[in-house]
Amino acid sequence: MSYGFGRFLKIRGAYGAGWSPDGRRVTFITSITGVPQAWEVAAEGGWPEQLTFHEERVAQAEYSPAAERLVYSMDAGGNERMQLFVLDRRTGVERDLTGRPDAIHHFGAFSPDGGRIAYTATRRNGTDFDVYVQSLDGEPEPVWEVSGYHAVACWSPDSSSLVVSRHRSNMDGDLFLLDLEGGEATLLTPHEGEARFHSARITPDGRSLYLATDRDGDFLRLARLDLSTLEVEYLTPDDHDVEDVELSRDGRYLVATRNVEGYSNLLLFSGRGRRMPDVRLPEGIAGGFAFSPDSRRLAFTLAGPDRNPDIWVLELPDGEARRLTRSTTAGIPRNTFRRPRLVRYPTFDGRKIPALLYEPEAGNAPVVVDVHGGPEAQERPDFDPVTQYLVHRGYAVFAPNVRGSTGYGKTYARLDDVRRRMDAVKDLAHAALWLRENGHEKIAVMGGSYGGFMVLAALTEYPDLWSAGVDIVGIANLVTFLENTGSYRRALREAEYGSLERDREFLESISPIHKAERIRAPLMVIHGKNDPRVPVGEAEQIVERVRRSGGAVEYLLYEDEGHGLAKLKNRLDAYPRIAAFLDEHLGA
Repeated sequence: MSYGFGRFLKIRGAYGAGWSPDGRRVTFITSITGVPQAWEVAAEGGWPEQLTFHEERVAQAEYSPAAERLVYSMDAGGNERMQLFVLDRRTGVERDLTGRPDAIHHFGAFSPDGGRIAYTATRRNGTDFDVYVQSLDGEPEPVWEVSGYHAVACWSPDSSSLVVSRHRSNMDGDLFLLDLEGGEATLLTPHEGEARFHSARITPDGRSLYLATDRDGDFLRLARLDLSTLEVEYLTPDDHDVEDVELSRDGRYLVATRNVEGYSNLLLFSGRGRRMPDVRLPEGIAGGFAFSPDSRRLAFTLAGPDRNPDIWVLELPDGEARRLTRSTTAGIPRNTFRRPRLVRYPTFDGRKIPALLYEPEAGNAPVVVDVHGGPEAQERPDFDPVTQYLVHRGYAVFAPNVRGSTGYGKTYARLDDVRRRMDAVKDLAHAALWLRENGHEKIAVMGGSYGGFMVLAALTEYPDLWSAGVDIVGIANLVTFLENTGSYRRALREAEYGSLERDREFLESISPIHKAERIRAPLMVIHGKNDPRVPVGEAEQIVERVRRSGGAVEYLLYEDEGHGLAKLKNRLDAYPRIAAFLDEHLGA
């Protein structure tokens, strides 16, 4: 039976698990209404209840550990200027906690007593993320005014300090212990070269941090950092990235995942770091862990290539995991969804590039090469309704992890830095050549954000390889992108792409905008007017330049979206038009 794109786009998912203070209910985010909102369901299962009712997306929601008060974050029109709100579940009264729609607020954590929250925000100057503490009934109090991009990781058990992360780039950062009384910040992670420090969680005795770091190796490893000596003990080998570290409130259990070829292996430890028996889960990607207040249950999100995301609950210490939410597949049988096979194709320097290949039943099908953003990201066997529709339609979908991708160690992630940027584009070209060698003649390239840059670069550098291109919120000109992106992001992106001061000439030379006349394949460009990351001017530039040179380009602009399409009504408009565009030029 055949199903239309609209059916696939109405497939739902649940993510962002949390717990009510009494441990009887689990909160989550879902877009049942067409826009992500906060919901909850009884921990034993049942019919879910909607908690927030807004026309804009809710990005996060978390209960106070001590009261029926839910803090959630929401922006407007995709502008990413998140505001924090508190909902009193007893009275139904909502309050805007931050009241600064011109500033960005990133929620951090509740204090152990549940009466205060800590977060970072750009309230002072619109660029730097200072640290704030705020009572749920009070006003924001700045506790650390500091240059750069920061995030609150956790509170100390006695509420006297905060663990704060600093991000110099997506591949380099540090952790600090911020004394709330004196305002002094102590560096916890001295290092040379680049190093990441993720998911820091402090032990109940306040003596140690559990975290994931690649400071002393190529991969992110689970580690314990002694707060008195700053010595680090590693609990996993240097062979796969560790992700999503979480510690139970009483310190009895520690959980993390290992990323093995994109799939998650769940690791469970005692609070002292002793490995416990493996937990068997359906094959897929697990994350977003949240322990119940009594530490007897673990809630998390689980998804897979043929499994839309849902909230699962694991009974501890040795119980089985059960699926708590039942997100709809819009009437599409689950056996319709296809799983990928992992392939490795040769590229120009002898490396083998990993990729996920989704194949329809018919052989030698036209192919859509789907390029992830970042580039510090990874194509993983997650659930994607767009991919599943395209395969159902008769296309093959090829999702490569070109050099610069994460999940394969930081050496691999650095292979496309600055002057080596176009080596990743060569990897895309060799993907097309490999696909042709394997019987696929018609090949389109599609990607969003940095993946959109890769689309435009592939079309301009290797114009004869592609039958069509789809650029979603992509970068056309690396110089104007860096000049116009959110000020707080510029330094983070320059660390990866190159500096306007030092590398301007090089950035100009590789920007697709200056080679637009070389684009021969039909192009579709999609953008959100409120995009703070890749401003809409990037789309306008490439559309104007392609049209001026006589090329074929279709442009879709969405007035109420930002960096991507979050609202169902817009997705229902854009993606069927993408499908029609691909049908016209590839003809599955």
